[in-house]
Amino acid sequence: MTPLTMIPEHSPAARPSAPRTRRPKTGLTVVMPALNEEDNIAAAVESCLAGFAEFGIEGEIVAIDDGSSDRTGSILAELARRDSRVRVLTHPAPRGIGASFWDGIEAAASPAVVMLPGDNENDPAEIFRYLGLLDHVDIVVPFVFNRAARSPWRVLLSRLFRFIVNASFGTHFNYTNGTCLYRRSILKDLGSREPGFFYQTDILVRLARRGYLFAEVPYRLGGRHAGRAKAVSWASLKQVVRGYARLLGDLRLAAPKEAFAAYPPDSATLSRRGPDRRAETA
Repeated sequence: MTPLTMIPEHSPAARPSAPRTRRPKTGLTVVMPALNEEDNIAAAVESCLAGFAEFGIEGEIVAIDDGSSDRTGSILAELARRDSRVRVLTHPAPRGIGASFWDGIEAAASPAVVMLPGDNENDPAEIFRYLGLLDHVDIVVPFVFNRAARSPWRVLLSRLFRFIVNASFGTHFNYTNGTCLYRRSILKDLGSREPGFFYQTDILVRLARRGYLFAEVPYRLGGRHAGRAKAVSWASLKQVVRGYARLLGDLRLAAPKEAFAAYPPDSATLSRRGPDRRAETA
């Protein structure tokens, strides 16, 4: 059968092989939202599958067709037919990247989860290499070190956004919109489920205030090979503003030293802080 697409240059199959220390196979669900990504989605899926093999990961992909009007849905259906590790959820109409992420979390079967968008901008190896850090923390937060991959305008917007978030919520994140690795159990009782582009920042701020341990790691961002980016638009800006206002209101109404819900039993934070230590608020 003719392949759906060529494997991209940044995929594991296209890179020279290098010796790696093999870890025991670890479960990971890749949540992959896609909206009108017919030119990119197959390559994004194939890159993840190749990355699972490269890093010895027992992985699955939960792809969400977020109401696409092009061939994204049919391409995903064919990929799922070919490989049982690919599952597809379908939204009849676009619901947003955050809503897609949360639907993927509900469907995930693995103890660790990460969001990789279907636009094929990201090399899965850049986050898969850090999966072992979940032995020590509950969240791995990447920050982009090759800023030249973005336009000066995008870099400026990112710096402004980071300043506002850190100043507003007393955090010190380098980046909050990346492909974060999470222990899935810590997301189940978060309470808030932001549907738009602010969802990742909303999650990180809330979890940091609950005292969850995280590690920040360098991450190399690729470039879009086809199609149009959706992150910078008036629609996404309105989503971010609404999400920011909602988070600000929620946290200002919260009692600053209230005991939060207990850490889940598999939490690295629980094992390192100890069961008798309360979460520290930001």
